[in-house]
Amino acid sequence: MITLWLIMADSEFLRNLGLTKELEITVTGRKSGRSVSTPVWFVHENGRLYLVPVKGSDSSWYRNLVAKPTMQISAKGRKITVKANPITDQRKVSEVVEKLRSKYGAGEVKKYYSKLDVAVEAPL
Repeated sequence: MITLWLIMADSEFLRNLGLTKELEITVTGRKSGRSVSTPVWFVHENGRLYLVPVKGSDSSWYRNLVAKPTMQISAKGRKITVKANPITDQRKVSEVVEKLRSKYGAGEVKKYYSKLDVAVEAPL
């Protein structure tokens, strides 16, 4: 019965991904140990979420995630916890950034994102 509930939870989260353009992520502060939440744009592809911090490797949430790679993701109120993987390979980062530009528009990405040197991958 518990397994069935987990499958249903994943289905609801995945459904909610299709209904929103913005997620809320919660990471643990690397110094404070407190939960820190922030809204993020995302790309969902092949069972993975890709995120790009707006200030790249200088983004606080990214530095927190590198220190403790577990994060909570909320899509329209449905939350899951995942282990995230920082992406630093520039070829892969560029691929993720292009997907983000395709989804949200190159002008919008340029307007909000000041440094594009890292990304994050979270398997779902």
